[in-house]
Amino acid sequence: MRIKANIKTLSALMMMGFIAGATFQSCSLKPLSWTPPIKPELVGVLAENELLSTTQWIDLNGWYGPEDIATDKKGNLYCGVHNSRTDFTDGRILKIDTSGHVTVFCNTGAWVTGLHFDKNENLIACDQKRGLISVDKKGVITILASHDEHGKPFLIPNDVDIASDGMIYFSNTSSKVTFSRKNVRKILFEVKPDGGLYSYNRKTNEVKTLIDSSFFGNGVAVSQNDEFVLMVDLTKYRVVKYWLKGDKKGQTEIFLENLPGFPNGISRRNDGSFWLGFTTRRDDMLDKIQPKPFLKKIIFGLPFWLQPKQEPYGLIMNVSATGVILKTYYDTTGKLVSEASSIEEHDGYIYLGGDLIGHIGKYKLD
Repeated sequence: MRIKANIKTLSALMMMGFIAGATFQSCSLKPLSWTPPIKPELVGVLAENELLSTTQWIDLNGWYGPEDIATDKKGNLYCGVHNSRTDFTDGRILKIDTSGHVTVFCNTGAWVTGLHFDKNENLIACDQKRGLISVDKKGVITILASHDEHGKPFLIPNDVDIASDGMIYFSNTSSKVTFSRKNVRKILFEVKPDGGLYSYNRKTNEVKTLIDSSFFGNGVAVSQNDEFVLMVDLTKYRVVKYWLKGDKKGQTEIFLENLPGFPNGISRRNDGSFWLGFTTRRDDMLDKIQPKPFLKKIIFGLPFWLQPKQEPYGLIMNVSATGVILKTYYDTTGKLVSEASSIEEHDGYIYLGGDLIGHIGKYKLD
């Protein structure tokens, strides 16, 4: 009888602890109500297919998270990685040569996301501990910018691209919270403006805010003639455009909206069109709870293992310079391409990255 009583007491204490923990987590979320547009039907150019089913893998020797990929003049690949699917506390920049051999190019001690080579073959990158950085050919790190001109920190610098005149453009997801799985969910659920799009001038070391706030600001790409720069707003299923030249210089407008998935990385092709990669397709449950702040608080308060998981689902698009979807590629099974956080095109192939995968996808174009 005493043993049964002790078990009941222990169970009650565990339940009280669970409720207290969930309540504390819920109170830390301050979500806004947002009603997503009705997601588009997958017909016409959006119709599902299995074009990505021929994707091959380049193994990363136990590292995870090639969120972005850059190619040097010799065709070697570079990517930032972290420890495991769930451990983002340490990181490296890897180099994968043309034979597939993987080495550590730079020990950053942090996950590096956006990557792009400048004209001097320095690797310009987004470092989750330092901000915007430059890494020279020997792997030496120089911090370029850790905050904007108003003093707001770049806590989750995300992606970067470089214009033909050397101007660097990059996104920052948040100036309020650092990167963690919990904080990613927090940003996704709260739907509050944060971070934004910025430029960095290497000659003057000046940071300038171009778009003051984003909704999970992510991928960045400069247009072919440096006329505009694009930034992905992941939470709102859209891509926004900031004009750099012409009559609309300094203005922001919608480039693509109501997309069928969570847009992530974007990169420009040689013909001036863009590759757009997706983390996964849209989640009906998330769309339904976004207008309901209280329900979002309850779900956010649950242990992470009880919360909805990212569905493996491969989706990339080729989009024209005017925002017209030209072609869509899928792996609906998610077995070969479970996500596409970045797309790097080189020598007839596209290389696909991801936040949680332990490889780089290699897909041969037609």
